[in-house]
Amino acid sequence: MSPPVSPPVSAPAGTAVAAQARRGRVAKQALRAARQLAAPRSLLWAAMAAYALGFSVLSVLRHDAYNTGRFDLGNMVQAVWSTAHGHPLRMTSLQGDQISRLAAHVDPILVLFAPLWLAWPSPDLLVVVQAAALALGALPVFWLARKHLGSERVALAFALAYLLQPAVQWLTLNEFHPVALATPLLLFAFWWLDEDRLLPFAVVAVLACATKEEIPLAVCGMGLWYALSRRRWRPGLLIALVALAWALIAVEVVIPHFNAGASSEFYSRYGDVGGSPGGILKTAVTHPLRIVEQAFDHQGIRYLAQLALPLGVLWALSPLALLVSLPDLALNLLSHTSTQSSIHFHYTAGVIPGLVVAAVLGAARLRRARPGWLVGLAPALVVLALVANWNLGAIPLWREVWGGEKLGAYDTRVSDHDRSADRVLRQVPGDAVVSATNSLGAHLSARRRILSFPRLLDATWIAVDETKLSTYDRLVALPSAQRLVTLRRDPRWQLVASEDGILLFRRAAG
Repeated sequence: MSPPVSPPVSAPAGTAVAAQARRGRVAKQALRAARQLAAPRSLLWAAMAAYALGFSVLSVLRHDAYNTGRFDLGNMVQAVWSTAHGHPLRMTSLQGDQISRLAAHVDPILVLFAPLWLAWPSPDLLVVVQAAALALGALPVFWLARKHLGSERVALAFALAYLLQPAVQWLTLNEFHPVALATPLLLFAFWWLDEDRLLPFAVVAVLACATKEEIPLAVCGMGLWYALSRRRWRPGLLIALVALAWALIAVEVVIPHFNAGASSEFYSRYGDVGGSPGGILKTAVTHPLRIVEQAFDHQGIRYLAQLALPLGVLWALSPLALLVSLPDLALNLLSHTSTQSSIHFHYTAGVIPGLVVAAVLGAARLRRARPGWLVGLAPALVVLALVANWNLGAIPLWREVWGGEKLGAYDTRVSDHDRSADRVLRQVPGDAVVSATNSLGAHLSARRRILSFPRLLDATWIAVDETKLSTYDRLVALPSAQRLVTLRRDPRWQLVASEDGILLFRRAAG
């Protein structure tokens, strides 16, 4: 007789219920985490981080590929290096004189980079900080749009549109210029002014003014906006007057003081319309058509379109905010220097903030008039920014897409030629006076004295790239080629290295 079979033992009902509850809690936590990741603020920080990282890498690669120059990255490197070594803002001019950076531009914010240089002594420091700073500019755009439009989703769209602006991306990649820092600083300044918090506004506005001599005029525009739009006449006009005084002192006192009494050499860019602030005002009164013709020629109109159209026409609905952009716009349009009326250079730094702010405030006005339009505004804004970026932007991937922008698409490719340059330049002593062609000069500027080839003066080393010959700061080959011919025959100079067109000479002993 077989023993009785026991019935199977089942888990207690309470255990199953507990397990199901745990699974439910895990699912809810995962859903909550997913929602947090998809929240506009999380997406904003992710976009800013991706921008900072991506454009830092692109900027460093452009430098590694020798697509930066002694003018202008090398100038900033030398000014920062000199400051870190006890000689504030000293640099070598094109003529070979040791001068203060303030003789050319009033951008003392460079001094703040000296402690950072001691920790990271590399040109990469400057371009990485620039990329991160411009990425942070999306934050005040988000805050401002959220406040005036009442939607984090739409605010995120404006922040993304800022990061996708072709002019912002080209500004980030245009070597390193202190004035590029004015873009995020002016955006933060506008946010604090809009919040009626004048102390943080003043701090950020002072930093912005320290990036270049004309940026105080943008702050002056903010003061006028504050006075006119908020009816805060006394603080608004005080801001405008102090900022205007800063700009005048910088141009008429500081630059001449450090430039042996001479006015800024950049006045020559305005020779067609008067050649000085007073001359331009006189021309505006006596020959106004000349001003109009200079500003709104084919290149000027194209420049305005490339700046403004990626934001639609929202900026036109808030014309007072454009007071921030008008000074730099006027300076760029009236100059006969073509790089100033191009979105591919740093001259847009003072223009971008006013356009973006005007677009946000214009959208707020549209919302009040047509509340239903806000629903489609966010996707329309992002799509428009993407299309503009595809057609005009600086992201190298567009070269693979039909119709995409190809300008500079291969500037980040480090070639065997660039590696040859690295090997040759490592032989130059850090304390030597060196004369270099422009593309090599950016890699040799962390020293007390550096000359631009073919100027030799007291140089003891010469570095030349035969494949990228330049004369001083210009891509003009003939004078340098002629000097190179005589240099090869000169017994006072010894060719110590030659690799793939990179030549290194050393002054012979005795």
